[in-house]
Amino acid sequence: MVVRVLPDVKGFAKRFDYLVPEPLRGQVRVGTMVRIDLAGRRVGGWVTEVDVTPPDGVQLRPLAKVVGWGPQPDLFALAEWAAWRWAGRPQHLLSTASPERVVSVIPKAALSRVPVPVGLDPWFASAFEGGTAVVRLPPARDPFDILLEACRRGNALILCASVSTARHFGARLRRAGVSVSLYPRDWALAAGGTSVIGARATAWAPVANLGAVVVLDEHDEGHKQEQTPAWNARDVGIERARRAGVPCVLVSPIPSLESLSRHRLVTLSRSEEREGWPVIDIVDRGREEPARRMNPVSDALARLLRTERRIVCVLNTKGVARLLACGSCADLARCERCQAALEQIDERFHCPRCHLERPIVCGSCGSSKFKLRRRGVSKLREELEAAAGSTVVEVTSATAAAGPLPLARIYVGTEAVLHQVSDADVVAFLDMDAELFAPRYRANEQALALLARAARLVGGRAQAGRILVQTTEPRHEVLAAVLQADPARFSVGELERRTLLRFPPVAALAAVSGAGAAAFIAAMPVADGLEVIGPADERWLVRASDHRTLSDALAATPRPEARVRIEVDPLRV
Repeated sequence: MVVRVLPDVKGFAKRFDYLVPEPLRGQVRVGTMVRIDLAGRRVGGWVTEVDVTPPDGVQLRPLAKVVGWGPQPDLFALAEWAAWRWAGRPQHLLSTASPERVVSVIPKAALSRVPVPVGLDPWFASAFEGGTAVVRLPPARDPFDILLEACRRGNALILCASVSTARHFGARLRRAGVSVSLYPRDWALAAGGTSVIGARATAWAPVANLGAVVVLDEHDEGHKQEQTPAWNARDVGIERARRAGVPCVLVSPIPSLESLSRHRLVTLSRSEEREGWPVIDIVDRGREEPARRMNPVSDALARLLRTERRIVCVLNTKGVARLLACGSCADLARCERCQAALEQIDERFHCPRCHLERPIVCGSCGSSKFKLRRRGVSKLREELEAAAGSTVVEVTSATAAAGPLPLARIYVGTEAVLHQVSDADVVAFLDMDAELFAPRYRANEQALALLARAARLVGGRAQAGRILVQTTEPRHEVLAAVLQADPARFSVGELERRTLLRFPPVAALAAVSGAGAAAFIAAMPVADGLEVIGPADERWLVRASDHRTLSDALAATPRPEARVRIEVDPLRV
């Protein structure tokens, strides 16, 4: 018996044939993890084909060892597709699809007793009628009935943006009688035939008799892999459902433009959607005196701090903010074409988003004097304590490793505080302009995601929670969308802007960096619809009319010896 093996070795794309010794023949199938002798050393690998006919005149080596069960057979083709789509190697993806510990026996899963969802809106039931659908579910609305509906249709694959969310819904599904595995911990149980829930890596979990795929918070950046290949669990889930011929349902309070432009939308009634968003209080700091405006604690926030309400304050700046403000009127320096915050380079303003340049002059008062708006979380905590007359706990991404947060009425931190505090009466964004005018093409989408996350903490209108937003642009379309509980008010205008600037989803984009980036770009073939931008900060952007053109061009370009990092669909450009 001869099998074909893909070595788990960086840089190896070729597969090699090996003999299966007689004692091991009953243990080898497509997906089995094995050890092989290759180029003078012993390495791991995966069996990709069995009963292979070897080339004539070639003396084959035997397999050194059978390790145990590995990825499902259908995941090999999916890994090849994903390696092409995100310009990587299939080995990285197959490692994600493999168990963390050796699995020699697959247990038989218990039968599920999935109850019929009570009161499931018929609009949501229609989302499972075929293909991929986007369900716009307001932040305070529980998606649990959607998960039950998915499990009723067979073994469901449920992708969450965080491990904590997966554990929460996994426990609820078990209490409801659903046989469900948490990935990657329960790899063997999942392979035995259960529904599977987990974070990003769960897109590669083994699922027997797949009945439906659900992606919760499909807009969340947690679904995007940071290391290369920088694949997106949402897109892998969509493709996996398509290949299996089962429905895929994307759930989000603020669906991404990529999903809205490609799939049908399912929504609640307007009244139900409004009830799922909290009340928004917008503090227009543009009406204040310039000197008063530089203080992050507005009069409205100061009054809230003196109440007994549980308050979370958000300022996405650990140290120094990069926003430039007019020294005379305190207005922000913004690009008149795309509204991003401007940078000063030499003696001119430069827009890092659309590359517009103009003289250093305030568009409001004509002054040429600007200063950095500086204030970090540590300094802000002291000011909040003075205004509130009570202790304020500082929260950053680093505090998560220190254990549970100390009990307090007021917390302040970067956006990490929205993930570490479980509930609040009020969430206050102290400088929303830093999010709305950040020099990134997804800045508005990311700002809306922060507001949706805050809305989930305080609950809907029935919970009487509130979000307070301090800004100099109270009529911004992102704020209007949340104020009216209508994300469509944002997506229509944002899509027009992306179309004008040729950013995703109307184009495909990849960022190329690293020591070998220049050589890689120089070797890239010329193709219709392909454009190279840069370099800027030692990084090139490759833009194409669609993902097929982009992925084909990246796959056809030889890799230099020096390191190259290719990030397809970059989030921070």
